[in-house]
Amino acid sequence: MEDTAAVSGAHGAGAEDGAGRAAMTSTKALKVMAAVDASEESLQALSWALDNVVRCHPDAALVVVHAQHAVDHFVYPIAAHGLAYAPPSAVESMRKAEEENSRRILARALDMCKERQVDATAAVVEGDAKEAICQAVERFQAGLLVLGSRGLGKIKRAFLGSVSDYLSHHACCPVLVVKPTKAQPK
Repeated sequence: MEDTAAVSGAHGAGAEDGAGRAAMTSTKALKVMAAVDASEESLQALSWALDNVVRCHPDAALVVVHAQHAVDHFVYPIAAHGLAYAPPSAVESMRKAEEENSRRILARALDMCKERQVDATAAVVEGDAKEAICQAVERFQAGLLVLGSRGLGKIKRAFLGSVSDYLSHHACCPVLVVKPTKAQPK
């Protein structure tokens, strides 16, 4: 399942150089990709990007991307036989649940964009979040990737891995990681 539309733009502006000749300058519009999932931290990162990046670059194109687990991620091998088995109805049910989850997450993110009067494109990529987002950055030719951080400690990050750490080292564009805000005391 994919709902994608690459948005790119370039504009040129004429300028006069010292000799009176017109010099064409061409700049590409900034393409911002914001990765979202069901966490509040990812939505905070999107909100930050809308307020601090997109607002400052009115010609920026925004792509909101969600990495959906592949359905085979939920099929486990049977130890005695070394085979993976899941009834087709279970696989289809899992696929539908994943697609509905992705729709819900992207709808919430796009609502945030709409509230701030920002046009955005939604994209669902399938697979491991680290690799899928990295590939989406290349495919959409993003100029900036924005994502949230769950604020895992060093031990949890070492065992669980960190999507933000991985992408900051492997994405082909600058990566902006928005750390979670501290909760206000009640």
